[in-house]
Amino acid sequence: MAAASLPETVEANKKRSNVKYVVTCATLASTASIILGYDIGVMSGASLYIKEDLKITDVQLEILMGIISLYSLVGSFAAGRTSDWIGRRNTVVFTGVFFFAASLLLGFAANYGMLMAGQFVAGVGGGYALTIAPVYTAEISPASARGFLTSFPELSINLGILLGFLSNYAFARLPLHLGWRVMLGISAAPSTLMALLVLGMPESPRWLVMKGRLADARAVLDKTSDTSEEVAERLADIKAAAGIPADLDGDVVAVPRRSRGEERQVWKELVFSPTPALRRILLSAVLLQFLQQASGIDAVVLYTPRVFMSAGITDSDRLLGTTCAVGAAKMLFTLVATFLLDRVGRRPLLLSSTAGMVVSLVGLGVGLTVVGRHPDDDGAKVTWAVALSIASNLAFVSFFSIGLGPIASVYTSEIFPLRVRALGCALGVASNRLTCGVVSMTFLSLSKAITIGGSFFLYAGIAALAWVFFFTYLPETRGRTLEEMGKLFGVTGTGLEAEGDAAKEVAELPTK
Repeated sequence: MAAASLPETVEANKKRSNVKYVVTCATLASTASIILGYDIGVMSGASLYIKEDLKITDVQLEILMGIISLYSLVGSFAAGRTSDWIGRRNTVVFTGVFFFAASLLLGFAANYGMLMAGQFVAGVGGGYALTIAPVYTAEISPASARGFLTSFPELSINLGILLGFLSNYAFARLPLHLGWRVMLGISAAPSTLMALLVLGMPESPRWLVMKGRLADARAVLDKTSDTSEEVAERLADIKAAAGIPADLDGDVVAVPRRSRGEERQVWKELVFSPTPALRRILLSAVLLQFLQQASGIDAVVLYTPRVFMSAGITDSDRLLGTTCAVGAAKMLFTLVATFLLDRVGRRPLLLSSTAGMVVSLVGLGVGLTVVGRHPDDDGAKVTWAVALSIASNLAFVSFFSIGLGPIASVYTSEIFPLRVRALGCALGVASNRLTCGVVSMTFLSLSKAITIGGSFFLYAGIAALAWVFFFTYLPETRGRTLEEMGKLFGVTGTGLEAEGDAAKEVAELPTK
């Protein structure tokens, strides 16, 4: 009996060891997302001191805060080619270099121009982080833990935002000219540490197969899979996706590169002349990402201190302390979402989350409008409105974080057929970042034009339209295979058959 159970015990011990190893790798890769979140969160409080110290206008300030989202488009589109060229792991290190340079530029900024230069470098690094951390984590993870581990980047961004808020609180008492520079420059330390630690991670097995290094890929899969059978299955799947015949083996094989003509064909299939099914998938992803940001989440996160000041909170400690509570709520509910996505499903979380956001935004609009119509000496008479504003703010970020926040990236990554998945996800990220930049760079001007309460009524209207779109247009994808996912939208195949010609070509190439 004991002898019979020995293999099972060995297999179980290997599985536990491999899970720990993969969690460590995913955590290290997600450090890039933590630094990105920190840069977003810390600017929320630092902006108050930057404006006072450098005497810049509200328009200059909102451009400074929002432009990072537009700059991130450069990094997002460059990250794919970079990671294919130098590898996923080295691209994470490259991302750390961007964040390190950005923190120095921002920390030592003497004028508005240097701040804008720092935001450009930080934006490019952010684009790399948004792309490479989820890709590496998904490619390294075993099937049994992939759903949980691929939520690490989103969770890490929210942890970084919370750390940024805490940094605002910790360094607010420093002299004006020094405080905001320390807030922005201190991220140089974790950027350096990340770049060094990531060098100890294994390379992505998918990238190794793309380069024909089958033996190295098999070694990594052996450390990151639950069973020996899964090692063989994952390697076979990756070889099929790379166009390598299943019967072709060896330590190193030659793999043909995708031609420019094939890349143009992908653009034609998805963007210029898509089938009705692919058009629906593309619209689902692009509009989901657009509506996620158009509902005003970055206006709340980036301008939380401003919102609370409008609600009547003027004491610095209370202001930054309440801001930290917003960051804590955002991270907590994102963590809850990671456990619910595969249990409850995408649609129920998405619809309930968006409905809660609508109610919260209306409450925030009412509270801020009432407070704004009373002079300071009558503030005691509208305590209920101040409380409503704070509660609605916390409720909004909580509802967002448990549904629409994490689901946008999850849904986008799983609905595209294999052949067009990379381009589809890139277009989704582009829609997200462009909308985020527009919202961030117009919030202060919008608030002056229609009042800050009116701004949140507008966002509530957009969120209500988003709920209608989600309800009528987006099907449930939980538990579906890629083939079944395609059928939801009317796609007849997943794109795997498109790799047949490449597979034939590889079969004639030499092996070593």
